[in-house]
Amino acid sequence: MQILRHFNVLRAIKDLRVYLAQEGQHKLAFLLLSVVVFGAMLIGFTIDSHEEPVYHRDIVYVEQWPANRTDAQIIAQQKIDGPAEAKRAADAAARDKETQAGFKRLDDKLKKLGI
Repeated sequence: MQILRHFNVLRAIKDLRVYLAQEGQHKLAFLLLSVVVFGAMLIGFTIDSHEEPVYHRDIVYVEQWPANRTDAQIIAQQKIDGPAEAKRAADAAARDKETQAGFKRLDDKLKKLGI
């Protein structure tokens, strides 16, 4: 903190008053206008940033199986669950392919611009 040992608040205020007294009226008006615009933007961003987070419940139901079930029961359940799992995997693959196509289009546009 060696740098702050020469800092004096009263001297800083006096230097600011001397500087502002030497400047023209139009510079002071623009200084005030810039402070007001910056303050309005700062207040606007502060107000806009206070948004309540949306809470989504993610409930996962788990089936409990008996430890002594037979292989036939396991195969029968896999036949029931198989098409649903295949549909979920196909939907996920389609979403991934669509996202990849979007990124490809964006990359082509950027290459066309030379980026």
